[in-house]
Amino acid sequence: MPVIAAGIVNTLLKKEMVVLKFPKEEVIKLVDELMLEELMVEDRLNEEVRGILRQFESEIEKGRLDYRKLFELTKKKLVRERNLVL
Repeated sequence: MPVIAAGIVNTLLKKEMVVLKFPKEEVIKLVDELMLEELMVEDRLNEEVRGILRQFESEIEKGRLDYRKLFELTKKKLVRERNLVL
């Protein structure tokens, strides 16, 4: 991932779209961390939804609730509430 972050920073510098106030390597590291954090948003959300649905485990196992449908509905609700972009 640092290669992608370096590419982004280098492109922004080349096009004179940014002026760095910190060392370039430090900025690349920060961009890399931000990109990784953004990529993990959906993973964390999915894990949270799975955690929420564990309380309905017996109903799901008995076939009274559709896990997949409940998962999607719960995920959409959380995305909407938190204004997330996935």
